[in-house]
Order: sequence, then structure tokens, then C-alpha cells
Amino acid sequence: MKAPILEVSRYRKEYRGKVAVRDLSLSVSPGEICGFIGHNGAGKTTLIRSVVGAQPPTSGSVRVCGHDVWEEPVAAKRLMAYVPDNPDVYDFLTGMQYLDLIADVFGVGVEDRRRRAGELTERLELSDALGDPVSGYSHGMRQKLVLVGALLHDPELLVLDEPFVGLDPSASHELKAILCERAEAGGAVFFSSHVLEVVERLCDTVAVIRHGELVASGPTDEVRGSGSLEDVFLELVDDKVPAAPSPSNR
Repeated sequence: MKAPILEVSRYRKEYRGKVAVRDLSLSVSPGEICGFIGHNGAGKTTLIRSVVGAQPPTSGSVRVCGHDVWEEPVAAKRLMAYVPDNPDVYDFLTGMQYLDLIADVFGVGVEDRRRRAGELTERLELSDALGDPVSGYSHGMRQKLVLVGALLHDPELLVLDEPFVGLDPSASHELKAILCERAEAGGAVFFSSHVLEVVERLCDTVAVIRHGELVASGPTDEVRGSGSLEDVFLELVDDKVPAAPSPSNR
């Protein structure tokens, strides 16, 4: 069995003494797409921000290809890419200037960056806007641009926070295909989403978080059982219903 690309071990995050995420452990293996679901405020973005090195955990560890994100940040971050739910892009740059900036950070050669950017922007129907200032981009266009930038250095781990928000149907279709291609090539994908139908169809594994605690995780088929993922999700996050054990712990 191959070592996981993403490994979160007993992760805990507190804010001013209040626990946001409690002792959470999960992993994503090569070739795997993992969907991370939970209600608003459950702790999804909190964990994701620590995975990508944006905020330290109170305790526990996050490793990418064996590199601790906080003890070996440069090595870990070179192996991953992050697409946030609300992309913050320099408005004064054109789309191509932004991509060149990202490529420079990760040391991607001019020939490779032009080839990859050309292929991806064509698929996402963004090619014609690369010469335009980002200040004129819609939310969906910014999402596409950041996604292209994230893939320029061919990361082992791709992390996305609500990646389908703001995308038109055509772009959503292409994004699903791109995520599948990343997994088929041996990479790992970890993303949060409220679109449970997409998670159910796309993800090999799923992790459900409620009030900062992981209440179910494992292969998607096992988590949903004989019902739909939506049915299981609603049961698991209902405060009136005791949390069901994770399939891996049954």
C-alpha cells in the first residue's frame, strides 16, 4: 500500500480557548479524490487553511508526502496547490501576468508554463481574457485563473475549498474532468463542497465533519450505505441524532 500524499494526525485548532476542530485524523492516498463535507461553521475551512500552511494547528500534525507542513514548509508547499473559495488575485495584473508570477514562484520554465497555461485556459474558456486586467474578471473567471495557476507546477496534492461555486456548467464539467485526471495520474485531491451530488459521483472517499469533529470517513460507497450521501449527511449533521461511527471504526 502506497504512503498517503496527505496525512492529518490528531489535528486540533483552538481560537481563544474555544475548540474549532477536535482531534481530527484523515489521509488521502495517491490516485484518490476525497470530498470534505459539513455544515457551515463545522470546521472545513479551518482544517483546509492548516493543510495549506495558512494557519498553524494548536496541536497535531499535517504532512504532505511525508513533509510536515509547519516544520518543512517550503518542501511541503512545493508539492501542493490551493484554490480558495474566494480567490484573492492582484487586480492590477493581467491574467497572463498572474500566471507568470505563479510560475516564477514554483520555478516552472517558460515553455512548460506556456504549454500548460494554454491547454488549461482553452479547456476552461479563459484564453481570450488572459490579456485583460484581473480587476475586470468575474468571480468565476478568477476561480478559473487561480485553478490554472495552481496546476502549472503539476502538484502532488491539489486542495480546493468550494471549487464549484461561481462556475458555469461548462467550467464545472471541465473541473470535474481535471480533478479525475489528477487522480488518474497518481496525484491526490482534497476538496470541500456543499454540492453533495458532485461529491457522491466524483469522490473515492468522503469525510464528514460536525461541530469540529469527524463523524464519518471512508470509501464513499461505505459511508452512504444503501442510501444517498445526502440522506446520510443530513442524519449525521442533525444535532438531534447521535453521530454515527465512521465505517472504518465499526
